[in-house]
Amino acid sequence: MTSATQPPASGARQAHPDHLSHVIFITAAAAMGGFLFGYDSSVINGAVEAVRDRYDVGSGTLAQVIAIALIGCAVGAATAGRLADRIGRIRVMRIAAVLFTASAIGSALPFSLWDLAFWRVVGGLGIGMASVIGPAYIAEVAPAAYRGRLGSFQQAAIVIGIAASQLVNYAILNLAGGKQRGEIAGLEAWQWMLGVEVLPAVLYGLLSFAIPESPRFLISVGRKDRAREVLEEVEGHNVDLDARVAEIETAMRREHKSTFKDLLGGRFALLPIVWVGIGLSVFQQLVGINVAFYYSATLWQSVGIDPAGSFFYSFTTSIINIIGTVIAMVLVDRVGRKPLALVGSAGMAIALAIEAWAFSADLVDGKLPETQGVVALFAAHAFVLFFALSWGVVVWVFLGEMFPNRIRAAALGVAASAQWIANWTITASFPSLADWNLSGTYIIYTVFAVLSIPFVLKFVKETKGKALEEMG
Repeated sequence: MTSATQPPASGARQAHPDHLSHVIFITAAAAMGGFLFGYDSSVINGAVEAVRDRYDVGSGTLAQVIAIALIGCAVGAATAGRLADRIGRIRVMRIAAVLFTASAIGSALPFSLWDLAFWRVVGGLGIGMASVIGPAYIAEVAPAAYRGRLGSFQQAAIVIGIAASQLVNYAILNLAGGKQRGEIAGLEAWQWMLGVEVLPAVLYGLLSFAIPESPRFLISVGRKDRAREVLEEVEGHNVDLDARVAEIETAMRREHKSTFKDLLGGRFALLPIVWVGIGLSVFQQLVGINVAFYYSATLWQSVGIDPAGSFFYSFTTSIINIIGTVIAMVLVDRVGRKPLALVGSAGMAIALAIEAWAFSADLVDGKLPETQGVVALFAAHAFVLFFALSWGVVVWVFLGEMFPNRIRAAALGVAASAQWIANWTITASFPSLADWNLSGTYIIYTVFAVLSIPFVLKFVKETKGKALEEMG
């Protein structure tokens, strides 16, 4: 996809108040893809133990079914940009909405375990597309004066989607009498958990008919009159529309479409800055954050907390995630990216180490001793808080700013691919690692959190306050 992060053009104007509410509606509609991203990613948390019991599978097989969605994510993210340049941003949103809808229905009504796995891949395709198309579209329609704040809608929508999925799971579990396989209207509770996603998926599709196509895409396919209309919608009547169209055309002609070859600094060797981007992406995942969103209900049940309690704690964790994300959004431009990353790394390392200590205790009647149980719960929430207020937001800010213009798009693609691979590694390995040694698993995550500190200190440069053109 052509870059959506160019510096504001000289003809751009701040949206007038009467247009701003319309722009916010457009942005919120596009950010529904982010909501579904978060919802679809974490809703499986409520179904893990029921799927294990329903199909009588071991941890290794179960992990592959959970993690296989990430393959779809990688494919969806890799193809969304080029597809959007061919058929438009709005049509890609509609394709993603159809994929989310099909995945919700198929996952709720699987014939077998492998059928469920297939529908998770379909949902992953939707996640991957939503992860790319939402931020790009918002950047292309948002007035320059509000671009940063409107761009944050996507990340906010993701964490709200995560929280919503856990709240829905908790409500359905209570309706089913606290049993993940309890029946409601002929379907088991876990099937309802996965199927309810059809509602926001359909809403996302409907909203795509209520928002305009990106003016950038319209200009690229020669529909300049419609592009002027959209620019007037989002920027107001007092804008020189012809000048704005000319500026966008000029910017598009000047863009360099980077390729993988541009990332090479020698024979088969990536440029150092690309390795830094890969490192940030990998560390973000190797601290084990997605264990909290994919397996937290399973984790708490494994140390003796009843299903209702485990689902409640999954929900409270997602609320902490929202709070941390808001803190990061407020502080990232004030204190800088690097200080936030370092604070987050230190906080995560301490919280993970405490969790490892708590999980090292012997279970008594299938439960952690009371002291260790309380400590584990507090430490788990602290871990998510420190991640959310730092690496959860900062890594994406770094990746959007740290690369030189000539390689930005290609480098972002490589870094994002590394992130999906690391995500898959953690997601696929956790059940088997937990069976081996739960405390040892958290020691591994602690080590990665500790190692991220010297990595940031030595290799990561602060990007706060720097123009994109200064990166090199």
